[in-house]
Amino acid sequence: MKKTIITVTGKDTVGIIAKICNYLAENSVNIEDISQTILQGYFHMMMITDASKASKNTATLAEELQKVGEEIGVMVHCQREDIFDMMHRV
Repeated sequence: MKKTIITVTGKDTVGIIAKICNYLAENSVNIEDISQTILQGYFHMMMITDASKASKNTATLAEELQKVGEEIGVMVHCQREDIFDMMHRV
């Protein structure tokens, strides 16, 4: 399994979840877990996904997701699970 961690942050607006999830579905990335919240107009979402069936590598997915985020005014970060874990170790 090729897990990726995707985070999305920015001002809340209509369609953020739809745009990100549509991109993932079009690229055969399965959402395994998702958490999202809105605090005082600011949107935050974190997803754990399985990208093992995606035809694109993680770097390409991350670059394209970043562009999707720019189109809708949010920041999107996508990392392989192992890299995410190493960056957030105590």
